[in-house]
Amino acid sequence: YMLVFNGEIFNFIEVRSELEQKGYTFVSDSDSEVLLASYIEWGSKCLEKFNGMWAFAIWDREKKELFMSRDRFGVKPLFYTCLSETDQAYAFASEMKALTPLMTQVTANRELVMNPQHIVSYESTEQCVINGIKRFPAGSYAYINQNGMTITKWWDTLDHIPQVPKRYEEQVEMFRELFLDACKLRMRSDVTIGTALSGGLDSSATICAMAHLSKNDKDVRMNHDWQHAFVATFPGTTMDESLYARKVTDFLGIQSTFVEIDPGKAIDQLNSYLYLFEDVYLTSPIPMMMLYHSLREHGTLVTIDGHGADELFGGYTFDFIHALKDAGLNKKDIDMILTAYLDSFPNDGSNMALASRSKLRTYLNYVRRDLVKHTVRRDKLYKSSAAGRIEYQKFDTLNKILYTSSHETILPTLLRNYDRYSMASGVEIRMPFMDYRIVSMAFALDWRSKLHGGYSKAIIRDAMAPFMPKEIAYRKTKIGFNTPIVEWMQGPLKAYFEDMINSSSFSNCDLIKPEPVREQVKQVLYNEHATFAMGEAAWCSIYPYLWEQAVLKAQSI
Repeated sequence: YMLVFNGEIFNFIEVRSELEQKGYTFVSDSDSEVLLASYIEWGSKCLEKFNGMWAFAIWDREKKELFMSRDRFGVKPLFYTCLSETDQAYAFASEMKALTPLMTQVTANRELVMNPQHIVSYESTEQCVINGIKRFPAGSYAYINQNGMTITKWWDTLDHIPQVPKRYEEQVEMFRELFLDACKLRMRSDVTIGTALSGGLDSSATICAMAHLSKNDKDVRMNHDWQHAFVATFPGTTMDESLYARKVTDFLGIQSTFVEIDPGKAIDQLNSYLYLFEDVYLTSPIPMMMLYHSLREHGTLVTIDGHGADELFGGYTFDFIHALKDAGLNKKDIDMILTAYLDSFPNDGSNMALASRSKLRTYLNYVRRDLVKHTVRRDKLYKSSAAGRIEYQKFDTLNKILYTSSHETILPTLLRNYDRYSMASGVEIRMPFMDYRIVSMAFALDWRSKLHGGYSKAIIRDAMAPFMPKEIAYRKTKIGFNTPIVEWMQGPLKAYFEDMINSSSFSNCDLIKPEPVREQVKQVLYNEHATFAMGEAAWCSIYPYLWEQAVLKAQSI
């Protein structure tokens, strides 16, 4: 056999024990050896035993057959192309750029590249931004032999919804146990581990879980060198959450590394970043590329991060809006949801009235209009491919939205993005919220367990509050990791954008409409009242041009 493997099997020790009882012996402590032995013993059924993230291929020299697989949720990338249908010749890789030298022609998938609305909708499909390359589906495996390629889906979350306790307090206990175990498995590492800490609930819960485990669980297989928090800062902007991150590290008594995101220092690397990133992007990958590069520079090669919680447990503001449908005519539930919705806005001057509980009734009609607006727009965006499944139809409205955003739209895109951000610097991200047991449990909970007591992601807050600063666990406002686009475009990146929109290559780019896009960018560059939404839209419109210059026209592609 020959094995090519990208990723980690976090529970390889338990799987190895099971194989040893069957008579297998091992010469290393590697999960790769366990993976191969598992396939030899169980064939494709071995995948059901793994808790991890992976893309791998095994060549069976006797059968002259290739077996390929990708993890349940597509955390690790896998692409392939058919080089010859006549000869049944295929090539596969973790990056598209590894396949393009083998192709006779490299062209853009114009429908994807030119339409920003597709940015969060194609990652769960086989479509790629380069024609002729396909994305291997998550939760699937394939056999390739002289008869061709046969892909089989081996994982569907809808087939694995567990029974959960009816009482909310017992659900909290169940979640806490699962989450701590998910973190414990991911703390197995022979290199230094750390966390990309924002100060928000999810990353804070993750590092606080690590601290609790290190102190109370003496399992020698865990790496207890975990005290490495890296915080991206945007000094002088509304996007900066470093104050909250510092509250967490002070609570834990650990040092943190604050990484000031200065686009002026990275603009020369933008083309390189985009080349590494490969796909079209909503704004700029600069901040996260810089953050994970800093982890590498400081010798932290594995980071345990909080990605996935928002999409699974209802962390976005619009999730409250969808929950109104579930509340029906229950006045108590409606008031709870509306209060939580309004409280989620930052309590600054621009939102002071909106965030004021005393004026909740005044804004009732506003929120109901928002409900209609978001529901109409998002019902189109979130049309699930699982809509015909009985298991999906049993979900309440919130869970239908969360299922689609976690399995088909937002989360698959985020998983791709963060893998690119980190691996560009050789840093591996592990995500306890993406443990398949937690994902499955998330969809066994109804909307009240996620928006309990007027809080988003309530079950996470209540489960982890004993180990966290209370002001972080029950903080209602949400900033999210957003780039201060307008400040950048009107400041350190202004000259860069001016040169770009006046260049001949920009005027000749056929992936955009140069004149309208030029005017759109100017509306951000020279308008003191430009909003974040305007900046985001400008980046979206200009990105096909940036992508063409950095990716499609690159020498190696």
